[in-house]
Amino acid sequence: MSSVKVAVRVRPFNSREICRESKCIIEMSGATTAIVNPKVPPNSSEAVKRFNFDYSYWSHNPKDEDFSTQEMVYKDIGEEMLQHSFDGYNVCIFAYGQTGAGKSYTMMGKQEEHQEGIIPMICKDLFNRIHDTETDELKYSVEVSYMEIYCERVRDLLNPKNKGNLRVREHPLLGPYVEDLSKLAVTDYQDIHDLIDEGNKARTVAATNMNETSSRSHAVFTIFFTQRRHDTMTDLTTEKVSKISLVDLAGSERADSTGAKGTRLKEGANINKSLTTLGKVISALAEISASKQKKSKKADFIPYRDSVLTWLLRENLGGNSKTAMIAAISPADINYDETLSTLRYADRAKQIVCKAVVNEDANAKLIRELKEEIQKLRDLLKAEGIEVQEGPDGKVVCEKRDPNKDEINNKVIGNSGNMKSPSKTRNRNGSTAEMAVDQLQASEKLIAELNETWEEKLKRTEEIRLQREAVFAEMGVAVKEDGITVGVFSPKKTPHLVNLNEDPNLSECLLYYIKDGITRLGTHEANVPQDIQLSGSHILKEHCTFESRNSVVTLIPHKDALVYLNGRKLVDPEVLKTGSRVILGKNHVFRFTNPDQARELREKITDNAENENEKCDTQQVDWNFAQCELLEKQGIDLKAEMKKRLDVLEEQYKREKLQADQEFEEQRKSYEARIDALQKQVEEQSMTMSMYSSYSPEDFHQEEDIFTNPLYESCWTAREAGLAAWAFRKWRYHQFTSLRDDLWGNAIFLKEANAISVELKKKVQFQFTLLTDTLYSPLPPELASSLSKIVQNFWTIVLGDKRIL
Repeated sequence: MSSVKVAVRVRPFNSREICRESKCIIEMSGATTAIVNPKVPPNSSEAVKRFNFDYSYWSHNPKDEDFSTQEMVYKDIGEEMLQHSFDGYNVCIFAYGQTGAGKSYTMMGKQEEHQEGIIPMICKDLFNRIHDTETDELKYSVEVSYMEIYCERVRDLLNPKNKGNLRVREHPLLGPYVEDLSKLAVTDYQDIHDLIDEGNKARTVAATNMNETSSRSHAVFTIFFTQRRHDTMTDLTTEKVSKISLVDLAGSERADSTGAKGTRLKEGANINKSLTTLGKVISALAEISASKQKKSKKADFIPYRDSVLTWLLRENLGGNSKTAMIAAISPADINYDETLSTLRYADRAKQIVCKAVVNEDANAKLIRELKEEIQKLRDLLKAEGIEVQEGPDGKVVCEKRDPNKDEINNKVIGNSGNMKSPSKTRNRNGSTAEMAVDQLQASEKLIAELNETWEEKLKRTEEIRLQREAVFAEMGVAVKEDGITVGVFSPKKTPHLVNLNEDPNLSECLLYYIKDGITRLGTHEANVPQDIQLSGSHILKEHCTFESRNSVVTLIPHKDALVYLNGRKLVDPEVLKTGSRVILGKNHVFRFTNPDQARELREKITDNAENENEKCDTQQVDWNFAQCELLEKQGIDLKAEMKKRLDVLEEQYKREKLQADQEFEEQRKSYEARIDALQKQVEEQSMTMSMYSSYSPEDFHQEEDIFTNPLYESCWTAREAGLAAWAFRKWRYHQFTSLRDDLWGNAIFLKEANAISVELKKKVQFQFTLLTDTLYSPLPPELASSLSKIVQNFWTIVLGDKRIL
């Protein structure tokens, strides 16, 4: 068992961060990466967070002594993983990070020398080692696949026939795999280089047509590496099969930071869904690895199937694989939240423990078990009364006999794996049979693929290459001057358009020739065949025309077509100059190059280096340059728009803050009023309870009994009796008023007396006792005399000289 290797790499500032005068918040020392929070005071405890990883690569400033180059990253991670693959292990390297953080540069790199990424370097090193170690006893074979996961749909980037969504299946031995995904045989590094280039072309075409960029999808490049060793002593051949998965994940981003809406928001939701699921999987695996004992079966559940990405990477995450993760981060303070999230993600991933094993003799064992499985499925179908036969076109044909009629019902299984039956009714047996046939066909495909010879694989690879190049040629995408291989190059004579993409990895990937005479550009639906076929929103069937005469190219827009030249909307024909930016529709951005003009321009610049205007015309422009130019020429000042937007956001923030403060103040006053009312209510209840504490329940039902006693009727007049009753009621309700004041005034002494008793450890408690002398609760004789005098004085004042007691 081994833990996932985790590396963090910080890139230089990009143009956006430089324009906003961003500050670097990343510090690296050895394997430790620290991030400074720009939102808190520098000396606070939350100012700096530190993380320890296997590797921390400082690629921020090329002038620094400890600057990490592409080669250094490959030597630490790529070489180790390649050695594991030669040892027979499955390996996986995946890059994670915010959009524009440098994932594609680390994985793919650039075409320039010393700028290549991990994928091309590991492929080059693979074939170098094969060339050095291959003998008569030891033979190697290499196959590759290239797929893209976009909105939970899998696309094959190498086979133009597989245009739709490929089905993800799972086999008990193979694990999750993509059905019908092309695995093409390669014999040297140049083959892989061309396939990567062609896959990127297909990815670019699909991305532009669907109004998305590479950051919207995950790219998975897989190398299937087989070693066959023949033992001359025993005449036995053993195999080691390794799978090298190289994954460039989609950029992680927040919807509120990107301002995404509509389709973009939906794409972002799918990306965040897969990356969130990946985070859940990593967290679950980390928790399991951290705990020594498994507490419950529920704790062991890992949500691999919640997204296509995690399902396909199941073996690479906590399974049979040696895995490395590269977290790409931005150094800018404006990206603090995303960078911190990436670092936490990576910190969690390093706790995962994988259980990799050497994959020896995998094919022989797999073929034997697949044959057994196929036989069981055939027996199951036979028991259902279905005969399975091979059709002439390789399809599985099922024949079912009806016991009541002497007829045969044929059911054909297409390549998609869906059963086509004339009957739409399904019963339990029929459903079971269909599932069995579907599984049978999948197993047949697997065993056919495993039994395919190397020569057959090479032949199939060549057929797919020809189909792929035919598709590119139909769209107008150029091939090399030899007319055979598709690739990025610079034609020496023919004017051409080269695509520009938001992702540098997909920029300058497609090349369209402008031939002598008329070159038409439109969609495949046009009545007249178009030399260059584009698709997507705002591309008309016949969009524009390029006219080339004597090395002068004129762009002629059609009516109502969206055509922009150097940021200006084009209505009338105009001559193109080398370096011109051409935008067609909403998504297709190109740079025009005329080799003859470029050559003359270079000569002029060499003769007169002071000509700044001509220097500017020859500068290499990218997608961002073209977009900013478009906004500027359309009267949109990007900086002014950004400032205006920031002012609007600031004003909105102030308005919301003021509203929140007002609501808080109103709530505070409301709560204070409620507290005062409750306090007043408590005091009133306390006072009422004190007032009535000396009365029994019967007192409240017989309040006038004393005045109806016959003993007093003879000595009182009606007026005196009424006055006595009034005085008694007043006395009863107010007799405790002064007593309450005395109680409140002396409560502090009572409290102090109880405190002293506790401190002296005396088991004595002091409390008030109310003593009254009434008909219903008479006082003891020793206390009655003093209270009787008080009552007599009261009645004397009220009734004059009359004595009632």
